Amino acid sequence: MPKTDMTGAPFAYDGLDRVIHEKARLGLLTSLMAHPKGLAFADLKQLCGLTDGNLSRHLQVLQEAGLVDVIKGYEGNRPHTTCRLTKSGRRRFLDYLAVLEQLVRDAAKAAGTAEKSAGKPEKAAGKDEGASARLGIQPV
Repeated sequence: MPKTDMTGAPFAYDGLDRVIHEKARLGLLTSLMAHPKGLAFADLKQLCGLTDGNLSRHLQVLQEAGLVDVIKGYEGNRPHTTCRLTKSGRRRFLDYLAVLEQLVRDAAKAAGTAEKSAGKPEKAAGKDEGASARLGIQPV
């Protein structure tokens, strides 16, 4: 992944890979990251809430990008498809997550700066209000 030039365009986030960034593919990669040995097609379908056709298409995109392996075979007389991250897919996904984490840090910092310039008092650490606090998400 190319690194963003932090002096020229600090909010360009070139590492946000469009192949990964799509909602369904992000869910698929997260599911596969949590299951290094891979998951059956039916399990991925259920975990990500996708239809057969939708899942097939997203897996095809991820496979063409070298992020996942799709292994087709049989269990008994029934077709069985297993999907798993490739080594390079795992690395690329971790790189993507690092850029996403930087984006969240930058957004939180910008929000704090905006509150200060608007004259709003800073909130005490751990006293964040709103959806994040209700969901138990800690500020970065």
